Amino acid sequence: MLEVRDLSISFDSDERRTPAVQGLSFLLGEGETLAIVGESGSGKSVTALALTRLLPEPPAIYEGGDILLDGKPILSMDERMLRSVRGNRIAYIFSSIERIGFPSKRMSPPS
Repeated sequence: MLEVRDLSISFDSDERRTPAVQGLSFLLGEGETLAIVGESGSGKSVTALALTRLLPEPPAIYEGGDILLDGKPILSMDERMLRSVRGNRIAYIFSSIERIGFPSKRMSPPS
């Protein structure tokens, strides 16, 4: 089970700290799939990358909350443990709207 509790992530720059995700919570059971959708800049990729701590720290700052995988806190896992999670227990399928096929759009020349 993957549980995200009140997750908040910001990014530090020389000038200021910018919030990217604020107060996110969800529960994902074994064998379930989660699709995160939203407008550009809404924190989808930041959320996904945070689940396996793939965000560069710094500039990413985990301001608060927890990410638990089967009750174990991902935010305190060492790199060896994270490598065993990445791709094995948590995996991603990133998509881009430009790459999605539309039924009304021909994708290849007719034969």
